[in-house]
Amino acid sequence: MALEITDATFDEVVLKSDKPVLVDFWAAWCGPCRMVAPIIDQLSEEYDGKAVIGKVDVDANQEFAAKYGVRNIPTVLVFQNGEVVGRQVGVAPKTAYSEAIDELL
Repeated sequence: MALEITDATFDEVVLKSDKPVLVDFWAAWCGPCRMVAPIIDQLSEEYDGKAVIGKVDVDANQEFAAKYGVRNIPTVLVFQNGEVVGRQVGVAPKTAYSEAIDELL
């Protein structure tokens, strides 16, 4: 399962990570988000120990969604060394996400 990231843990888990981080900004009521969720969970297993794969519920945690201009969900951001290096808005195939991580490993 992907790591649940909150506004309180975002700085430590995402911005201070020494590994690439993929963050799925989602909400429970969002249909396309439910399509992306199993992909994100698969990636969290496949990249265990190599990258951080997490999810932010934008209804409960709005600070970083606002900071990074997340206006549509799902939005997946890829971070390296605390900086956004990739963005995917909407549903994409699993390969789009895995390629974004692989480029950073």
